[in-house]
Amino acid sequence: MKKKLSAGAKFYMVLIFIFLYFPIAVMALFSFNDTSSTYTFTGLSTKWWTEMFSNDAAMNALKNTIILAVASAISATVLGTLASVGIFNSKHKLYKQSLMTVTNIPMMNPEIVTGISMMLLFAFTGALVNQTNVLGFWTLLIAHVTFCLPYVILNILPKLRQFDMNVYEAAVDLGCKPIKSFFKVVMPNIASGIFTGFIMSFTLSLDDFIISYFTNGPSFQTLPIYIFSLTKKRVKPDMYALSTIIFIVIFVLLIVMNIAQSRADKKGKSERK
Repeated sequence: MKKKLSAGAKFYMVLIFIFLYFPIAVMALFSFNDTSSTYTFTGLSTKWWTEMFSNDAAMNALKNTIILAVASAISATVLGTLASVGIFNSKHKLYKQSLMTVTNIPMMNPEIVTGISMMLLFAFTGALVNQTNVLGFWTLLIAHVTFCLPYVILNILPKLRQFDMNVYEAAVDLGCKPIKSFFKVVMPNIASGIFTGFIMSFTLSLDDFIISYFTNGPSFQTLPIYIFSLTKKRVKPDMYALSTIIFIVIFVLLIVMNIAQSRADKKGKSERK
């Protein structure tokens, strides 16, 4: 039987949601403000949205952010899938536990520590090859894949544990090559975990600031860094509009991810029955 929430629990939940999402709602509202005031709403207007799309610097930063997020998500998903299969097939218990501990470190480590350490690593590597301007797209990509990888692994490993490996072994025994068996038999059963890891990697890369701040160069600027540079002056409502779009995109992706995860769980339960 499902337990019903008490009135106090419901009130507390509503209060938490208001605290979390009311500032975002205010930001979205003021992106339609007729003036640039941050405390007085004078009327509805779409001029800030129009100005946002005509802002070349902001659009270029948005393009860079999307390119980086897609590249990071694809790279982390491919590497994470391979790593998950390797960890799952490992027969040495201590070795497997050590790998999982190392995997969890980037999630538990403070982002500022990760960002500074990776900046020093890239600077040291650049000095070894006599390159001064090493920070740019590739350093950002390596940094983003590093902190996205654990989330992919932790989404795929449970799906591998739920899968009956006897089906894979039967396919191999019947003459199917191991690689083909993996793509035909294993991959469809862990596809929901791969998809969830991809979406999570994309969203994490999209809004990362701290690690990007330490590993980016002047040739490649992401949107969070661009918005941070505006805080030295005054952030205009066109950035409210851009931030609203990013929030909506991430919100939709999270809904899609949860729906896919829910359907996969229901499918797994029905198959076990």
